[in-house]
Amino acid sequence: MPSRALSSRAASPETVWQALARPGYPLTPWPWRSAAYLLSGVPAGIAVLGVTGVLAVAGGLLSLVLVGLPLLALLALGGIPVAGLERRRIRLVDTRPLPDPHRRPAEPGLGPWALTRFRERATWRELGHALLLALVLWPLDLIAVGFGLLLPLDLIATPLLMATVGDGGEAKVAKLWTVTSWPAAWAFAVLGVVLLAGCGYALGAVAGARAEVTRLLIAPRETALGQRVTELTRSRMRLVDAFEAERRRIERDLHDGAQQRLVALTMSLGLARLDAPPGPVADRLRTAHEEAGEVLAELRELIRGIHPAVLTDYGLAAAVADAADRSVVPVEVSLDGAAGRYSDAVEATAYFVVCEALANVARHSGAARATVTGRYGDGRLVLAVEDDGRGGARAEGGSGLTGLADRVSVLDGRLSLSSPVGGPTVLRVEIPCDIRTDIRTEAIN
Repeated sequence: MPSRALSSRAASPETVWQALARPGYPLTPWPWRSAAYLLSGVPAGIAVLGVTGVLAVAGGLLSLVLVGLPLLALLALGGIPVAGLERRRIRLVDTRPLPDPHRRPAEPGLGPWALTRFRERATWRELGHALLLALVLWPLDLIAVGFGLLLPLDLIATPLLMATVGDGGEAKVAKLWTVTSWPAAWAFAVLGVVLLAGCGYALGAVAGARAEVTRLLIAPRETALGQRVTELTRSRMRLVDAFEAERRRIERDLHDGAQQRLVALTMSLGLARLDAPPGPVADRLRTAHEEAGEVLAELRELIRGIHPAVLTDYGLAAAVADAADRSVVPVEVSLDGAAGRYSDAVEATAYFVVCEALANVARHSGAARATVTGRYGDGRLVLAVEDDGRGGARAEGGSGLTGLADRVSVLDGRLSLSSPVGGPTVLRVEIPCDIRTDIRTEAIN
């Protein structure tokens, strides 16, 4: 029994379009639901037309003074209650969920609510729906109901008219035909029944099309899949920010903790070497002192690789200039067009792309020189690393560029490589971002 009930519920149509495709449609409630949907749109449209006209005229006449501005704002927000009513009416012919597309304001109160609504596209789509309802849709609803429902019912009522209001044995049908005999009256009644069954399909089609237009205008644009993709994108950005914050924390702990202790150890070993007399002990102290110095140098390189302090303090341009100074291959840097400050994730990604590119130039290209150029425009940071080496580089050849491309893609950026045989090799990265205004850009000398 439960499975049979479940199958019957699954088989029930959700929309009038599904009901139209099934046999026995004229004997179901769907034709009457379609007629009720269209008929209820007539008073709603007339009411919207009247209110809209009053607000528009009053707001236009008073627009020269401040009194007219609230009326115009009220007119702009007038589509919201109309759309709310439409979400309830549409259930007559379409039972699929139609959620409210509006966001909840960040703060309580009328001001934050109105500001949020004015910034939403859904508000203006619903205003367009209200204007379309007032000017176009309700007259069409009235015409459809008049021809599809009232005319057949008038024909069916012909015998009743003959019996009650017949004048001298005749009656007017739909103010078009004059019936003077009972056989003709019953013939009109039979014709009305047949016409009512046929018009039921027409009413269903008109109501279905009307509901689709309404759903197109007032339904939220983001589907469940779109909302899921949006949330995944946001969570990915949160993970990137958390990852960069953790990198900076590790860099700070190593810089302020382990590195300082190694510096102190190196100084202690150096002083011990000076105090120790020549011999095996002095030799061991010298070896330990040299080893401590090498460990300190490696730790500094590790710290710089995790997240250089210059990147946090002075920004991308200074960090790239520092990386160029440490490069084995001479590097010319020109970042005048990209010397601003960006988000931490953008700066870190761009910096490590440049560092990886310069490392590949030193290891594999055989280049005599390289250049790093950058610019910012149209909301995009563009960096290019070019060398005069032998070319023929491939991103999939273990160069690490595949991982960098994945990291750039997290920020919706793009990394491209051009490296024909014989050179030159150009690595280009584009990252959409905004310039930060909360950090003062230091001059780079």
